[in-house]
Amino acid sequence: MLTTSELFRRGRLAAAVLAVALTVSACGFHLRGDGGHYTLPFPTMYVGLPEASPLAIDLKRNIRANGGTTVVNAAKDADGVIEVLSDPEKTRTKTILTLNRNGRVSQYLLSYNIVFRVLDKQGKELLGRTQILLTRPIDFNETQLLAKEQEEALLYKDMQTDLVQQMMRRIAAIKPQQVSLPPPPALPTPSVPAVPIQ
Repeated sequence: MLTTSELFRRGRLAAAVLAVALTVSACGFHLRGDGGHYTLPFPTMYVGLPEASPLAIDLKRNIRANGGTTVVNAAKDADGVIEVLSDPEKTRTKTILTLNRNGRVSQYLLSYNIVFRVLDKQGKELLGRTQILLTRPIDFNETQLLAKEQEEALLYKDMQTDLVQQMMRRIAAIKPQQVSLPPPPALPTPSVPAVPIQ
């Protein structure tokens, strides 16, 4: 059983970690390589997620940040369509990972999961059904509920950032088949006047 001083020390440590995390995120620093530059193979893209989805906002921001791709509001106007088959905002989970000797939860496992594919303008699949599953363990202490809720929110945000970067890498790796252009018309052969032999 933990003593009062140990509980106080752990509480101070958790508060310090949370304060550092909030300070670092507020100053513009982003975890797990956010801001990586990817050359996307599409002039225009459509993201098949609700407009207000935090993941959609983050993904669109990353696509626009690359400069060469425009995000459009309709799939019919896009050269590349990200079709989301399983929305992580609706499927994310929190499951019990470990119990203490009193049978109470001591650790949870958070998971963030997406299934998506990428299509071209004609509906042809360029990137097949792809799943990205991310997990993070989180310690639980019922005496620190508020701090743990904030830590959980930060972990989900970290997983979202990681997820976007992984999606960007996979999309950047797509090699759309080159559009076969018709051969140029044959140029007429210039007629050369006959030169009399002397």
